[in-house]
Amino acid sequence: MLRLSLDALLTVDTIARRGSFSAAAKELYRVPSTISYTVSKLEDDLGVQLFERFGPRVVLTPAGEELLKEGRYLLKAAGDLESRVRRVASGWETEFTIGMDSALAPLGLQDDIRAFYEVADQTRLRIVREALSGTWESLLDRRVDLLVGAAGEGPSGGGYTAEPLGTMSFV
Repeated sequence: MLRLSLDALLTVDTIARRGSFSAAAKELYRVPSTISYTVSKLEDDLGVQLFERFGPRVVLTPAGEELLKEGRYLLKAAGDLESRVRRVASGWETEFTIGMDSALAPLGLQDDIRAFYEVADQTRLRIVREALSGTWESLLDRRVDLLVGAAGEGPSGGGYTAEPLGTMSFV
């Protein structure tokens, strides 16, 4: 069973930022005894002391500093996950992958990428370079969502639409 909870990590983070249990309690809208209990329970569960207490002021121990450092990554990841779940529920993709022929310069997409992030700044955009027939294969294998610079009309029967974006001379 896991001994850490996101609530406990948030409590440790708030105490570290605010410098005392009572200040953390105010920020988290809890009573100080709840903060004390959360820390005491976490210290017992982990078998380590997380804070040195100097009256109302507290300072992280080395174990507490390590927990805080790694815990902040987990808190950020949890926040990011909540955000992605809400975006998916509202119809936005969390990640969009563009397959691009390796003969093309990615700088040609710079303005398009900028415009994309103006409307979908929370969607991760990945660009994958493919060569020769690998561009269409990446679409067929669902490794990419969109192709740029793919030669030809695509595989027959796939229901794909190819639109010209420009021309390129090969020397």
